[in-house]
Amino acid sequence: MKLWAMTEKTIDFIAEAMGRIGWVLLLYCMLGGVTDVFLRYVLNSPSLWISTTVQFAMVLLACVGGVYALNDNAFVKLDLFYANFSARKKAICDLVTVIFTFLFLSVLIWKGFVAGMLSVKLNQMTPTSIPMPLYPLKLFIPVAGIFMLLVVIRNIVNDIKTIVSPDKK
Repeated sequence: MKLWAMTEKTIDFIAEAMGRIGWVLLLYCMLGGVTDVFLRYVLNSPSLWISTTVQFAMVLLACVGGVYALNDNAFVKLDLFYANFSARKKAICDLVTVIFTFLFLSVLIWKGFVAGMLSVKLNQMTPTSIPMPLYPLKLFIPVAGIFMLLVVIRNIVNDIKTIVSPDKK
């Protein structure tokens, strides 16, 4: 049990770190977007790199935000029925629907890895005036999928504990 408690703490730490990275990325997107608009329309001197880096940051924000939101149970659910279920029924519903999560994450990790490796092989760069490599971004997508998979596995173990626990109704 100590090993599992350490594993849960590690997964929580990773998800929390992703949330903090997301916070910084969100600030960058806001400041970069406002700066880009100011430079382009007020000073009539558009930036060559801000919009591209903001796009990178938004993709990264989606990756890290997904892990953080799943760990905090912040995804939108159809609470019409689910909210009134007992803890055991919620755990059973979560276990039944986790198949779709595994399907999504397996395709995300598999195809994301293939796309990332192809990007490394081709040394893909952005088609902008200041070329930036695309492969770090593409390789981070399956990494975020793996982190999300860790959170899902932790949730599955907790759901199984809830189902087999005699005091949960």
